[in-house]
Amino acid sequence: MLKSLLVCPLLLTLAMGDSAPAQVSSAPAADRSQAAPPASAAASATKSAGVPPTPNTLLDGTAVKLRLAETISSATAKTGQEIPFEVTEDVLVQGVIVLPKGAQAIATVTEASTKKSMGRGGKLNVNVDSARLIDGEKVQLRAVQDNKGGGHIGAMTGAMVATSIVFFPAAPLFLFIHGKDITIPKGTEVTAFVEGDMKLDMAKFMPAPVAAPVVVAATGAVTIDANVVNCDIEVDGSFVGNTPSTINLAAGKHDVTVKKTGYADWTRTMTVASGSVRLNAEMVAN
Repeated sequence: MLKSLLVCPLLLTLAMGDSAPAQVSSAPAADRSQAAPPASAAASATKSAGVPPTPNTLLDGTAVKLRLAETISSATAKTGQEIPFEVTEDVLVQGVIVLPKGAQAIATVTEASTKKSMGRGGKLNVNVDSARLIDGEKVQLRAVQDNKGGGHIGAMTGAMVATSIVFFPAAPLFLFIHGKDITIPKGTEVTAFVEGDMKLDMAKFMPAPVAAPVVVAATGAVTIDANVVNCDIEVDGSFVGNTPSTINLAAGKHDVTVKKTGYADWTRTMTVASGSVRLNAEMVAN
C-alpha cells in the first residue's frame, strides 16, 4: 500500500518526504482545460475528421505497448543507466509491420537516489527514449499520461494505483513511496508514444520475396567399362569419355555406344534412375 501519495501534474520534479504539502499550480481550471490534447488524441481527431493519414509515415502519437524487461529500484539504479523494455504488440503502418512484437525499446534513468533517514523516500525518474524498427532505424518515443475523461489529477492518481507508474508529458515516469525505496518490477506494462512523424521507406519493411525452389534433376551414375582398354564412349550420339569412366546421366532413357577402331560398335539402350549402374562392353574385333 502507498502510505503517502502526492501528485502534482504541472511539475516535472517532486521532492520526497518533505513536511510541506505539495503545491499545485494555481492556474485557473478554464486555462488547464484548454491545454493542447496529447498527440494520440490529435491523431484520432484527424482520423475521425476523414483526413487520410500521411502515406509512408509512422505518425506522431502512435501507441507503443511496452513491458519492463528487468526489475529496477532506486536502491541500485544509477543515473544514465539504460533500462530495457520489450515491445508487446506489433506496430503497423499501412498494414505493414514496422515495429514488431519482441523488439527492444530503451529507457534511461535520469535520476536515482536511495531512501534517506527521517522517513525520506527514494527517487527514481526514468525516460522512455527509443525503439528499433525493422529497418534498423530508431524511432523516438515519449511517455504521456493517457487522460481519458475526468480531471487530470484523478486520471494520474488512478494510473499510479493501478500500475505504480505515472507518465508525465515531459516523458519521465515516477513512483513515490514515503520512506521507502522505489521498485518497479520486471513485467510491468506501460504505453509509450511515437515522438513526431517519422517518414519511412516502406520497401525496407516488405518481406523478402520467396525464391522459387531450385529443382534438381535426378541423376544416376553409370560406370562404363570394356574388355578392351581406351574405347570411346558416346551417350545419345555425343562423346563423353573413354573406358573405363563413370558418367552422371539425367534420369530417363539413353543410348550408350562404345567404339574402338578395329572393333564392332557396342550399343545399349538403358533407362537411368537414381543410384548407380555398371555396364561392361564386350568388344568384338572386325
